[in-house]
Amino acid sequence: MKQLIVHCGPDSTQMALLEEGKLVEYAAERSQKRGLVGSFFKGKVMNVIPGMQAAFVDIGQKKNAFLYIDDLLHPHLEKQPKQKPPISDLLKPGQELILQVVKEAIGNKGARVTTHYSLPGRWLVYMPSAGYVAVSKKIGQEEERSRLREIGEELRTPEEGLILRTVAEYAEKEAVAEDLAQLREQWGTILLKGEQASAPAALHHDLSMVQRLMRDVYSPATDELIMDCPEQAGEATAFLAAMLQGKQPNVRIYKADIPLFDYYGIKQQLDKDFQRKVWLPGGGYLVWDTTEALTVIDVNTGKFTGGDNLEDTVFRTNVEAAREIARLVRLRDTGGIIIVDFIDMSSEHHRTAVCDTLEASLNGDRTQHHILGWTKLGLLEMTRKRMREQPIFLGDD
Repeated sequence: MKQLIVHCGPDSTQMALLEEGKLVEYAAERSQKRGLVGSFFKGKVMNVIPGMQAAFVDIGQKKNAFLYIDDLLHPHLEKQPKQKPPISDLLKPGQELILQVVKEAIGNKGARVTTHYSLPGRWLVYMPSAGYVAVSKKIGQEEERSRLREIGEELRTPEEGLILRTVAEYAEKEAVAEDLAQLREQWGTILLKGEQASAPAALHHDLSMVQRLMRDVYSPATDELIMDCPEQAGEATAFLAAMLQGKQPNVRIYKADIPLFDYYGIKQQLDKDFQRKVWLPGGGYLVWDTTEALTVIDVNTGKFTGGDNLEDTVFRTNVEAAREIARLVRLRDTGGIIIVDFIDMSSEHHRTAVCDTLEASLNGDRTQHHILGWTKLGLLEMTRKRMREQPIFLGDD
């Protein structure tokens, strides 16, 4: 069971996701500052940099957006030229084109944009010109994967691309078709606005933070949405009812005197989980350091002495740490290169088990990630896609 807890303050909205009562995601969105990832713009090319195979494009934000050659070529790898052409052959200063933001502006860097357009719906991701069908890797049964792939091939036109999402497992063909029709209509509206607008111009903004989460994870059979703002709760109910095609969503308005995040223990948990030093349930602890280039997590036994011998103590601490690291990288939305310094283990079987535990614990993470394995120095390497600034707990807003 999942609980989506939403607190609406005067200047921001904060969201926490609980799975079986455990905090796994947190996000905050300022009322006057909405994220750009997923949004479409008509941009004007300002500079083409042949040496970088990239261009800087004005999309109407404070910093020019960055467009790399790979994001300009055909989205289907098989239809790209074997040798990349010079970007100066494809773009000229002053040229206007429709772009989608795939990565927020972070620090001194502007947003990263692409022409590999994608529009996420409830059951699928629609790519107007990708030319292929894919099925979420998290759908394990080959028979169901084949069924969804056949549905996708039957519904799409030759130039279109579709990705059937994890939640599409066992979805009816009619529901997928209706989702596709809505996304095609949305894309048509973006193209029409693009024809009429002068660059730079915003063409389409993605859903709000709360709506994205409802679209991506909410299941009416098991999940509950709890909000302390009646007006937004009404909007959320209408959004879910439309998305779920008549199924009654479970939305509850919280009215108690105790602040919502305090009642569910979220504030206290956030205070602990965003510290540099995070204690593990068994007495060990993690030390979490983030630099511009990467995140380093150090695992320590601390007060944990529960094993029968040193190797057993180390192994049990590392397994507990792997589960907690998986939860925390998702909660903190940690992206980029992540290095974990687990406590040294002499058993190869234990090393494999710790890596497998981390992989299994990351199954619920919707953000793309990849565990690369152990280095020669005994460190575990992984990457996780970074699209936004890491969240900052706003406290009582």
